[in-house]
Amino acid sequence: MKWVEKGGRTVEEAIDAAIEELGVDRDQVEVEILDEGSRGFLGLIGGKQPRVRVSVIDVRQKKIDVGLEFLRGLLDLFACPASMEYSWISEDTVLIEFSGENLGLIIGRRGQMLDALQSLVNTVANARVEGEWLRFVLDAAGYRERRENTLRELALRMAERAKKQRRRRVLEPMNAMERRIIHMALADDDEVETHSEGDDPYRRVVIVPKRRS
Repeated sequence: MKWVEKGGRTVEEAIDAAIEELGVDRDQVEVEILDEGSRGFLGLIGGKQPRVRVSVIDVRQKKIDVGLEFLRGLLDLFACPASMEYSWISEDTVLIEFSGENLGLIIGRRGQMLDALQSLVNTVANARVEGEWLRFVLDAAGYRERRENTLRELALRMAERAKKQRRRRVLEPMNAMERRIIHMALADDDEVETHSEGDDPYRRVVIVPKRRS
């Protein structure tokens, strides 16, 4: 974290000097008053200037801290003693992984609770801390990878049925992320095409065999 210490005739003067040196705006810093200063004899002799430490706020880290605090509150509410760790997936995306026992409550049916928590933490962290949007992805005990593998297998299996029976296959309702996995899994298959039908939360992927030439 970048910071400077400055003194001045007043606390505000010291803060302004520090902000000018850092080259940032007032709402981008945190201020710690190291010494409020004191007036000398008759206000002239032996006085001590106020001194402050001004630090540039790490917006991304603050968003992560807010997100983790929010999720801990929900875990306490659910009486679920899971632990959390975070790591960076990309410059603007953070993965938060839950670990522990009885994670079924966090995952929910077909990951619906995990998706809901993910949506909430994205909204809360970015609303409470100003700055560029930071994306949060939640996972629990490797559920996302297992689900992705299951969906890829489903896509390939249903595509084979569509080709063999020469009729379209309509899959179960899925969220946008899961539908994308299906579409990508079949993107290179020249014998079928995919599209989505319906409105959320009942939107489904449809696999259609292409006409034979």
